[in-house]
Amino acid sequence: MVALYASDMPSNYRGRRGDSAQVNAWVLQGAMRLGLDELYRSAAYAYGYRLLWLANCTTPDQDAAHTRRFPSAKRLDRAEGLAALITCRSEMTPEARKRGARILIEGACYCAGTGWVPFDMGDGTEAHQACPGHNPEGRMPLYAGVSA
Repeated sequence: MVALYASDMPSNYRGRRGDSAQVNAWVLQGAMRLGLDELYRSAAYAYGYRLLWLANCTTPDQDAAHTRRFPSAKRLDRAEGLAALITCRSEMTPEARKRGARILIEGACYCAGTGWVPFDMGDGTEAHQACPGHNPEGRMPLYAGVSA
């Protein structure tokens, strides 16, 4: 998605049967334009933002950072849709799967990096919900201790 966004792909492009060579060329063009380090970093930020967005947990700071990184929502939507088609039809290496699962969060987060977001239960009590960006698996912290 990030490579397509950075490429010369037209923002109004509609995928057509037989265009795979052109789409692959755009992916390579975008990857070369950004370089692999920035491609991987931007993809991790985009994934982190998407997880927070899906959980309705983005902050104004994160929204602004995401808009700076991807200023055209229409182009991003087109690139995401096309990238999903490519991903579904391609085999991914274990390394690519691991890179694809990398999450980075840009901007201040409601969890303040702890992995847990406090929220009011509606009756005056507070509970905590796992942050989709900093704790997507909802793992409880393990505390080391000594027992006698």
